Amino acid sequence: MIKKIPVIDLKQHQAVSGKSGMRDTYQPLKTVFAPSSSPVDIAQGLKLNGADEMYIADLDLIESVGHNINDVKMVNTILPVMFDGGVKNCESFEFFLDYAYKIIVPTETLESIEEIEKIFEKYPKERIVVSVDVKNNELLSKNFDMSLSEFKEVLKRLDPNEIILLDITGVGTEKGYNKKLFDEFEDLKDKLIIAGGLNKDSLGELESLGIKKVLIGTSLHSGEVNLLD
Repeated sequence: MIKKIPVIDLKQHQAVSGKSGMRDTYQPLKTVFAPSSSPVDIAQGLKLNGADEMYIADLDLIESVGHNINDVKMVNTILPVMFDGGVKNCESFEFFLDYAYKIIVPTETLESIEEIEKIFEKYPKERIVVSVDVKNNELLSKNFDMSLSEFKEVLKRLDPNEIILLDITGVGTEKGYNKKLFDEFEDLKDKLIIAGGLNKDSLGELESLGIKKVLIGTSLHSGEVNLLD
């Protein structure tokens, strides 16, 4: 059975929801797992429903307008957290290791390929998750100009245990997975965690294609998709 890793985004100490990465329009998250948008309440509800890890993105940190890392640390005592705080370099990666059990290294915020190489030289792969951030079918990065296929060659060299393939354009839309993007990375499918816009139908398709893990937010929190079915 495909593993569904629940997702929440944090902004000003509460879980929020939105679409397609338009972060300034995000609203407090309504979820079937908790009566409030408190990340701790949601984590407890997820654990009661069978979750054994979760993904948290700290939007304030990623946008450099504050942080929610103490909330993340608290959640990590309830469920192991796969954390996206907008890692820029080896130093910021090291800092976040005290707050969560796996740290995401996203192409969106990474300063350079040299910094991801340093992270892989210094830390165990069990604690590193690379996020390939994609917008409009192109690699999203603030700091390096690379095509998806060029970054894929970097990934093959680094050989991470887990790679998130995040279609930011699809986030919150429930339109299904990005087939074009999947096809480009199919030869790495044993490592892939698919994310962005997944719905009930796409889960069955991805499972038949050999995908073992997905990140799921909107359709899980709405109750359309069950955590363990």
